[in-house]
Amino acid sequence: MKKVIAIAVAAIVAFGFSVTSVKAAGYGKQKVVYHLNYDNPKRQKGMLRNINNHIKAVGAKKLDLRVVMHGKGYTMLKFANNDLQLQNTIIKLKDKGVKFQLCANTIRGKKLDINKLFGYNPSTDMVPSGVAEIAKLQKKGFAYIRP
Repeated sequence: MKKVIAIAVAAIVAFGFSVTSVKAAGYGKQKVVYHLNYDNPKRQKGMLRNINNHIKAVGAKKLDLRVVMHGKGYTMLKFANNDLQLQNTIIKLKDKGVKFQLCANTIRGKKLDINKLFGYNPSTDMVPSGVAEIAKLQKKGFAYIRP
């Protein structure tokens, strides 16, 4: 019985040290672009959870995080008009420095009424081309994520 206890204590101590060293290592500054071009609300909310978890892991002050939307990705802002939880999530992420950017080609091509897109500000949130913006950001060292 003493051997079992000794092994258990040794395992707990070893595990505790490994967890501590992982936490101590931390993450450095990161530049990340999340790509959104689908219209599935469940998947869009999953992406926002990923972003929130990313911020929790790295820290908002260490992140330059952009969400670039084109094609059907704009629907997240449309869905938010009727979803208070989605609105709150977007607002909180913006407060943490996340930039939500929408493709001007999508706006023109789909003849979108930008006044019906939750939280959208054309002077700060519009990019000429969603895919070109993603490529530009990758060239500047942004990691690419498409959840």
